[in-house]
Amino acid sequence: MSTRIDRVIITGASSGIGLDLARSFLAEGSSVVMNGRDPEKLEQARRSLDGGARVVAVPGHVGDRATARAVAGAARERFGGVDVLINNAGIFGAKPFLESTEEDLERFFTTNVKGTFLMTQAAVPLMIEGGGGSIINIGTVLVQQAMARMPASAAMASKGGVHALTVSLAAELAAHNIRVNTLAPGIIRTPLIGEGADSLASIHPLRRVGEVRDTTEAALFLARAGFVTGTTLDVDGGYSHGR
Repeated sequence: MSTRIDRVIITGASSGIGLDLARSFLAEGSSVVMNGRDPEKLEQARRSLDGGARVVAVPGHVGDRATARAVAGAARERFGGVDVLINNAGIFGAKPFLESTEEDLERFFTTNVKGTFLMTQAAVPLMIEGGGGSIINIGTVLVQQAMARMPASAAMASKGGVHALTVSLAAELAAHNIRVNTLAPGIIRTPLIGEGADSLASIHPLRRVGEVRDTTEAALFLARAGFVTGTTLDVDGGYSHGR
């Protein structure tokens, strides 16, 4: 199976997990196409990496097919294709089930499920042309092990869809030498979680919250693991297995 990491697409790359992924893949010698919703924030992130011609930023919402096509098009035009796609763009929010609205549900599904689906549809033809590739979808351990103190049914319904998409595509795309896996973080210190991350350290048996480097190391493994597909790799300090 293909284990090349020369050309990488990362969505949600303006900050947090996505920005660290971009920085680390550049350090590995990869060329990177970064995507984010806010053009100014994305450009600031691109400049902070000092990647020169090996990094390009394409702004836009992944839930828009035009954005997905633009991101994949940039990978083709600038780097000749794509070897690794990391569907990192995602949103989260905690709200009791009976207070969740139809608008909440649509917002989560548009970014988390539709965005992952459309971006993958745009990238897969390039991977097929290149002889294979690796797709890494960012899910969450809360799909498998819920937390009563953090009710998030609308968000989890969408992330569950991401996990299911991984399994289905792993089977369907294996014939094209394309591997598809889910990386499922626990609580990671990112702007999405905010300043209260450390208050949740105790839910992890390792007694700390995760850092972006933890998720990056796992993604680098999945990108190169040529005999791993259709799996969910928990990066959660043991949360899903015991507290």
